Order: sequence, then C-alpha cells, then structure tokens
Amino acid sequence: MVGLAEHLSKPSNIPKMRGISVNEYEASLVIKSGAELLLSASSDPRSDEGYTAVKTNVSEALELMAEALANFEAGVSGTNRSTGWVQDLRRVADDLAEK
Repeated sequence: MVGLAEHLSKPSNIPKMRGISVNEYEASLVIKSGAELLLSASSDPRSDEGYTAVKTNVSEALELMAEALANFEAGVSGTNRSTGWVQDLRRVADDLAEK
C-alpha cells in the first residue's frame, strides 16, 4: 500500500503511538489494512493454534474502536448518532473475550 506508506511518513500533530505519529485518518487506514490481512490469513488457516489470542486481540481492538468512535462523536455537535454502534462494538468485544 503505497498510499499508506506515504501517509505514515508525513508529520502529524497527533501524539506518537508505538513510535509512529499518525492522525485519525492514517490510523483508520492501518486498522483497515490489518483487517484485510486478518481476513486473508483466516481464509486459509493453518491450524487453530493461536485462535484464543486472535479472539483476545480482536476483542481488545473492538473495545478501542468503540472508545475512538465515542471520542469522535463527543467532538461533533448535534445528535450522537453512533451510541448504538459503540454499544454493539463493546457487546461483540465482550462476547469474544468470554468465549
């Protein structure tokens, strides 16, 4: 993804995360790319080894995405349109963590 590399190389005013300084848009590209890689890897699983860790990581990612979505909504004037989505993301994250 040449576009992603270009975006990640640009300076940003957002605090550094794990050594990379990104903004919200750039972070969303990383999430999308990671999801695409996970989908590709899961289409030809080698075994169920690590599946518990994958569920844990996906659960934690969903919790963080719910928090980010809530933060975005808090910064927007008007009706909070994503409250249901935030609750749904957290519910799925909890379900993944429990199983």
